[in-house]
Amino acid sequence: MWSWSATSCPSGPRTSRSPANTSGTTHVNDAAIFRASPPSSDRAIVSSRSATPTPPVRCWSVPSTTGRCDSVTIRRPLLAFAAAALAVGILAGCSSDPLAAQYRSGDSKQYIAGDGTVTEIAAENRGAVVSFTGTDDTGAAVDSSTYLGQVLVLNFWYAGCAPCRAEAPALQTLSVKYDGKGASFLGVNVRDQAATAVAFGQSFGITYPSVIDTNGAVQLALSGQVAPNAVPTTLVIDKKGRVAARILGQATEPSILDTLIGDAVAETS
Repeated sequence: MWSWSATSCPSGPRTSRSPANTSGTTHVNDAAIFRASPPSSDRAIVSSRSATPTPPVRCWSVPSTTGRCDSVTIRRPLLAFAAAALAVGILAGCSSDPLAAQYRSGDSKQYIAGDGTVTEIAAENRGAVVSFTGTDDTGAAVDSSTYLGQVLVLNFWYAGCAPCRAEAPALQTLSVKYDGKGASFLGVNVRDQAATAVAFGQSFGITYPSVIDTNGAVQLALSGQVAPNAVPTTLVIDKKGRVAARILGQATEPSILDTLIGDAVAETS
């Protein structure tokens, strides 16, 4: 159906989580941290279409900010993983995944960056319906069942995550584009308290809500889809409540996410 290819892989500093903290529970509550770091992008890709049929699970790899281009192939359905298998290497889909390398080594940037791999799942191969509840940053109750019948875009983020800040404006633009046109956006803040999430939204002009998921309930409901320390991650949930696509890492090219959302909205079965 379609695919994307990377034309460059800019070099950049390779950073990673300290092995002394493998729980992924570090909290960043200082709203000033994201105000001091405006959105930026240091990766470039181009998009192209081809007539090649799409296999049941297909991945595309876009340039990595880790200083190398990593090619990742996932050969098993995303939803085949058990909730107990919350290990970075397993959830990433291959033993050489750069997430695992970041998790094992280095410094304390407080997040693990995905390589931008885009995974799309054919409708007939999608897994079980995603189900979760929670409370958003305004204190309102959130229930995934209320989104059935429309496409839901879930973005996992937190305020101290530089790639999250970089992709925030593009996500907001797409949320406005699809407002009332078959798709809704919902953030999942994995570390911050509500006040920090609200301050982030005000700084970046974000109008859609975010579930405050410091207890990990939404992440657990989506185990097998989102590695516990891989932030940001964006999921496109189809009208039946199943995961249709995933971007592991920063959504550096908004047109790719736009296409994934548009395809899900256009589905009739």
